[in-house]
Amino acid sequence: MNSHSPPSISLDQPTPDRMRITVGGRWSLGASPDTAKAHAALSAGCSALDFSAEALDEWDSSLVIFLLGVIRRARQSNMEVDQSGLPAGLNRLIALAFAVPEREGAARNAIRASLLERVGEASLSIPRKLGDILEFLGEATISLSRFLRGRANFRWRDLLLMMQQTGASALPIVTLISLLLGLILAFVGAVQLRVFGAQIYVASLVGIAMVRVMGAVMTGIAMAGRTGASYAAVLGTMQVNEEVDALVTLGVSPMDFLVLPRTLALVLMMPLLTIYANVMGIAGGYIVGVTVLGLNPMEYLMATKAALSLANVWIGLIHSVVFGVVIALSGCFFGMRCGRSSSAVGDATTSAVVSGIIGIIVVTALITVMCEVIGV
Repeated sequence: MNSHSPPSISLDQPTPDRMRITVGGRWSLGASPDTAKAHAALSAGCSALDFSAEALDEWDSSLVIFLLGVIRRARQSNMEVDQSGLPAGLNRLIALAFAVPEREGAARNAIRASLLERVGEASLSIPRKLGDILEFLGEATISLSRFLRGRANFRWRDLLLMMQQTGASALPIVTLISLLLGLILAFVGAVQLRVFGAQIYVASLVGIAMVRVMGAVMTGIAMAGRTGASYAAVLGTMQVNEEVDALVTLGVSPMDFLVLPRTLALVLMMPLLTIYANVMGIAGGYIVGVTVLGLNPMEYLMATKAALSLANVWIGLIHSVVFGVVIALSGCFFGMRCGRSSSAVGDATTSAVVSGIIGIIVVTALITVMCEVIGV
């Protein structure tokens, strides 16, 4: 046969209930026949399907793709499929393709769903996601109880390393953000206070705002973008490389070995970073008050001291501890629940940062309302 003969598909029915598909010619990705007729013929009510390849010359993956589609559709229609008429090599490729089942929902996801369908799917997935979150929080709580009893399986040097990474290594970014925040608060306050000749109250404004909430909030946001993202990326990469599965195989709890030291490190470092951020923010307000507003340096410091109270300091520290828990658990949750691809690591990192920042805002609102209720 001419090696350049075009590919062909012919259909016939040897018996009323049996369909035969005959393939021939030279099949290639650049020259494939119209296969729609063959697919449409499968709905003709036949109960069996066989193939003939006597006129087949050269072929490549285009023929394999066509046959896979035909066989898959025939099986979905409960048709009996006889592949004995196909070459042995072609049958081996088909068997190999069917050896790994198609991922559930892959065909559906290939076609973009409508807005209503996507909203429905998202709504139906909420209970499953909530259950997953509660399961992770339960595992974290059990891991913490093992730590308090001295039975947690983790390395202390990992905890010290995490404390160094989340503490000392974060000082530059915390310094920059807090100093600029103090400058901004002082400038914003000075715009209105100058009208009344009350520039000295800039010290009270900056001091209370930084110590009570803003120092902790800005530190938390910085740590969510820095440390929370790092946790999700590292743990997600370990999931992709199956390192977490290896720990489970060795009988080591991933919650103890991976999540616990990261959470403890951030919870311990957040109050210290918040205190440092408070000092830097007050220093930023001091710079504006002394150099721009012309206030006496000692007078500014005394006004700041008079405005602050121990209750404000404790409220800020409570914010910081809760923020540390939220950021660490968000990063670890999305890292431990990461998929098995490189794109999944990116998605997990993004979700960890967004969830951490949203958690910080929600917690701040709740603590503020609680403080207002109890009159603090």
